Parts: sequence; structure tokens; C-alpha cells
Amino acid sequence: MAPNEKLPEKSRRNSGSASRRSFVKALGAAGALTMLPRRGFAKDAAADYAGAAIGWKQFSGQTITLAGAIHPWTNAITPFLPDFTELTGINVVPDFRLETTYLGALPIQLNRRDSTPDVFMYTTYGQGISGGWLEPLSAYYADKSLTDLAWYDEGDLLKTARAFPLWRDGERYAMPITSEAVTLFINGDALAAKNLSVPRTFEELLVTANAIKTNEMSGIAMRAQAGGNSSVPAMSFVFSYGADMVKDNRAAFASPEAIAAIEMYGQLLSQAGPGGISGYEWYHVLDDFLQRRTAIAIDSSNFATDISNPARSQVAGRAMFAPFPHVPGRTSVPFMSHWQACINSRSRHKRAAFLFLLWATSKPTSMLTAAAGLATTRVSAWSSNGFKKAFGAQAAEAALTNLQNADVDRAKAILFHPLSRPILDAFMIGVNEVVTGAKPAKIAMTNAAEKANAAIRG
Repeated sequence: MAPNEKLPEKSRRNSGSASRRSFVKALGAAGALTMLPRRGFAKDAAADYAGAAIGWKQFSGQTITLAGAIHPWTNAITPFLPDFTELTGINVVPDFRLETTYLGALPIQLNRRDSTPDVFMYTTYGQGISGGWLEPLSAYYADKSLTDLAWYDEGDLLKTARAFPLWRDGERYAMPITSEAVTLFINGDALAAKNLSVPRTFEELLVTANAIKTNEMSGIAMRAQAGGNSSVPAMSFVFSYGADMVKDNRAAFASPEAIAAIEMYGQLLSQAGPGGISGYEWYHVLDDFLQRRTAIAIDSSNFATDISNPARSQVAGRAMFAPFPHVPGRTSVPFMSHWQACINSRSRHKRAAFLFLLWATSKPTSMLTAAAGLATTRVSAWSSNGFKKAFGAQAAEAALTNLQNADVDRAKAILFHPLSRPILDAFMIGVNEVVTGAKPAKIAMTNAAEKANAAIRG
């Protein structure tokens, strides 16, 4: 039973909905306006790049457009764009929008064969490659006038970041720019009030979530909206129960293991979730956790910077970060991903765009953005004191554990599929039906897989 079934709780949730709308607006404002203090580039930063055997000024005078979602990466990189211009003479015009708006508009823009944006954040890799929208990058890596591989040091990249952008033919069409894995967040006060420990298995999670829910606080919140963008936590359950999303070019989430995973997902949210859970996206989950409206949340490790920020979070200093739960006898397999940045195959400034990507993902730039709390792709940045201070040592440890436990191939099988969006949409429609009680897991996931496979067959 959801805690909002009493009339006073409904009133509270209506107030909470207004709060969430304000929260989303605040995200937009923060993305557009938040500027971190810049250090003096001439004195400090130039030396970090001078050791590279790269002609940084070779495209001086060109202008590139950088498109992306309002996101921790765009927030972190924006203050240093003037440094890139000073180093290279290349002007960067940013075009950042709310994530849902950006993800909806970008494929339309690329499908029109526009020459801009030159560089853009991207997730639907398979669609972009099959559509011819993404510029192959291996030749640029091999070009010694553009790239100093010794200075760039790919060995410093996280293992998942090295494997993630490789397409089935070995070509690279993107550079990873962030690292995230699904992580467990817990309100430490709520746990201590019941003298409970951090749950390790899914059964323990279900017991804990039910034990700590109150009329003012749900036991757990996760995404459940009937759309592919909400699929990240539910896929973590599927993987951790030993199932796949896509296997042998077929939707595989009607397997007994996947059905058991989504049955547990539905039990957690129907028994201990908040009212209105069927419409929850990531920002609803995060806002509920920040405002003490839920005791447990499961979502991206990148939430840590907001959770630990006293200006935004009522649980700052009291939140706990933990590895993703597991089935007894199995290791957890949380969903992981790297936001990637690509070059438009129609760009008129491809070499300047590549130089930007090289700079943005390099060691020195990653150290700067990590100090702002960005979970970069660099081992050196994750190990830095600046990152641990900004992100939180416990949060960093939990995120790294979840990244290490993740299965890159299983994540890529669904993320890079040319029809990932309709597959994920069908999947989450099924999950939503289970969460709301409209259908049992076996029927919902069987129907969802049939719908996804019909899309794959065309």
C-alpha cells in the first residue's frame, strides 16, 4: 500500500508535485547559469597541454557548435570553454537544453543532414551509426598531426570507457565523457531509526523498504514511467537476475529470470513506493530523495553531487551510498553507461571538432571537471582528492564498485541496437503495467517482448 492513500498524504503529494516542477526548472537554471571559478589559464593550464605533440592552434579562427543536455557534464565543461578557445583559437558555441527536449530534437536535426551541431552528446549509438550521422574517429586517432597518443594516455581510461565506444567492426564513432552506474542511495537517519543495516539482496531490500516507510516518507522510489528513458533501474534488475535485454537480435526480457526481476521491481514499488509512481522519471526520484520524501532510491551514481549538496539536499551528510543489490549466489550486475560525445558526419569543421573532444577528455581537463564533482572516464581523476571531496568518498567507492560489477556487453547490446528506443519503450510499458498492477509480470513482459520483436522484424 502506498503511503499517500490517506487524504492528508494526497494533499502532501500535490505539494510535492509542485516542488518537482520547481526542481526541474531549477535544473535548467543551474545548467544555464552555474559557473565555477576559473583559474588563470595563462599561468596554470597552458603547461598541462604544452607537453602534447599537437598543433593546438592549427584550426584557429574556426567556430564549432557544441550541443548537449543540461547535465553534470555540460555544467562542468562550460566554465573551461574559454580556456579551450585561448589554447586553440577555436570558438565554441554551446547549445544546451533540458534532456527530454534535447533527446527529442537531436535525431530530427541529424536526420535533416544539418552541418550543425559539430559536436554533440549522444546515447543511441546504433541508430546514429546506421543512419550515417556519426563520423568514424579511428583515422583521427591515427593522425599524428591531431593526436599524441602517449600524452592522451588511453591506459588511464576506465576499462568500461575503453570498451564502450567500440562498434562491432572495431571502429569508434564517439568518445565517452562521463561514467555512471546504477547505485543504491539510503537515508541514513531512516535506516538508523529502525536499527536496520544496508540491504544487500533484493529480498532484504523489499523487507527494508517496507519497514522504513511512513505516512510522510515512501520506502523506495525508482523510475516507472512508461517510456524508454525510465528503463535504467529496471534493466539493472534484469541483468542482476541473470537475464538479458537483447540477445541474438531478439528482445530477451520474457525469460523466467527477467520476469522474476520485474516481479520484484513491481513488488518494491507497489508495496513501498510513493503515490503517483507510475509517472516517475529520474528527476522525481532524485527530488523525493533530496526532500526526504523517500527513504531509499535507486538510480544513477551521478545523483551523488546533488545528494551531498547542502544547498539542494535535506539529506546532505546523512545519505548512504551502496553497491547495487544482488540475488543470493550471484554478483550484482547494475546497468552502466557512458554518455558519449560524437562528431556530426556533415560537420564542416570535423578536425577542429576532434581536437575539442581530445581536449575535453584529456587528463588535465578531466582533473578540472572532476574537481567540480563530474564522474569522468579517467582513473586519475577518480583517484584525485578534488573528485573525492566534490563527489564524496563513499559515493565514489560505491559507484566504482558498481562500474566494476557491470557487464559492458549486456549494456551495449541494448544501448547500441539500432532499434533501442522502441525496444526500451515496449519494455517500460510492460514494467509500468506490473508496477501499477494492471498485469502480472509474466503476461506484461511476454507482451512487451513480442511488441519489441515485432519492431525488430520490421
